[in-house]
Amino acid sequence: MTYPGPLNIHSEIGRLESVIVKRPGYEVENLTPDTLKHLLFDDIPYLPAIQREHDEFTDRLRKRGTEVLYLEKLLAEALDDTIVREQFLDQMIRESQSNIQCSSQTLKEYLRSFATEDFVAKVMGGVRKSEIGPDRKTNLYEMMEDHHPFYLDPMPNLYFTRDPSCVIGTGISINTMAEDARKRESVFMDYIIRYHPRFRDTDVPRWYDRSSHFPLEGGDQLILNEQTVAVGVSARTTPQAIEEMARNLFAGNPSFTQVVAVEIPKSRAFMHLDTVFTMVDRDQFSIHPAIHGPGGEMRIYIIRPGMENGKVEIEERTHILDTLKEVLGLSEVGLIECGGGDEIAAAREQWNDGSNTLAISPGVVVTYDRNYVSNQCLREAGIEVIEIPSSELSRGRGGPRCMSMPLVRAEVR
Repeated sequence: MTYPGPLNIHSEIGRLESVIVKRPGYEVENLTPDTLKHLLFDDIPYLPAIQREHDEFTDRLRKRGTEVLYLEKLLAEALDDTIVREQFLDQMIRESQSNIQCSSQTLKEYLRSFATEDFVAKVMGGVRKSEIGPDRKTNLYEMMEDHHPFYLDPMPNLYFTRDPSCVIGTGISINTMAEDARKRESVFMDYIIRYHPRFRDTDVPRWYDRSSHFPLEGGDQLILNEQTVAVGVSARTTPQAIEEMARNLFAGNPSFTQVVAVEIPKSRAFMHLDTVFTMVDRDQFSIHPAIHGPGGEMRIYIIRPGMENGKVEIEERTHILDTLKEVLGLSEVGLIECGGGDEIAAAREQWNDGSNTLAISPGVVVTYDRNYVSNQCLREAGIEVIEIPSSELSRGRGGPRCMSMPLVRAEVR
């Protein structure tokens, strides 16, 4: 099937044809107990094992016919031009000022010494103080090795490619990340869309841009069908960002006529909407029961284009099941509860992303093997479950959907 451009996502469940991932690398090795909180990790993965698990994840995708593209390779190809690479370096240094613990010139000279692929790996992986020789250290802070160990902080969350950007229809949302440790990540997709040969001449529309003031992250953005986008109001995504994105989407892509804003508890466990709610088939969803309030009520808002250009109309709803039936035009919708609804199993498996499924075609999902109760519930509901090993991948608090940024899905007929 051919599409009008390099991006085409009109559902969460259409056959996954092309996806961007990031293989965990040197950046994971640069986690330490003292930097875990700052870098948003709860534990330190073992690099060889997490790479094996990630490789099995991508192998499963390829076996189902998905083109797997690597973020690091795409970025290196986008930076093939010397002028673009220097521009990228300047921007990365500028946006890293809060983290850089040495002079900008010292760091620039060091990073310029690498070939492009190694340069990309170094920017992503971080620069340790011990890497730069004493002859390059020009001030007191640079010479004091007992301070923060990095001149440039690593970005270990990069293997969760879902959050910095999200394809919606034939356009893209380049997101403003909420946490300082992740703000630089969306620079990479910005450059890939602007300068990679696959995208640069296609005039890809942007529904949101990382220059916006308000945080918006891809784990909160779910494309339910060609008319409907659901977005979580979470610890990482604000109502202001959702409304801004909705206005841009309605103005630039008339097929989308409604954005459903779903408020979820703002906690580490419930980081994004897709950690508690994902679409697994045309009329079935995985869900963590704890997102419901008393009596099963929630705060849900349907945003639609207003009568005046650039304006929107907003209506409130209180029940997720009824809202899904309404916006999807379905008489019945199935909610498959994480952990089978058991209080202990649900909490345990949701912590390990039991609800964070990646649909690769209608009724076929990739999940972590460790969530065996939730996986059995999915199977009993008629869903084909492809399990992947997850002892190390799960340490980053993200599942298969978090680790994937779809570029193209087949239309659902």
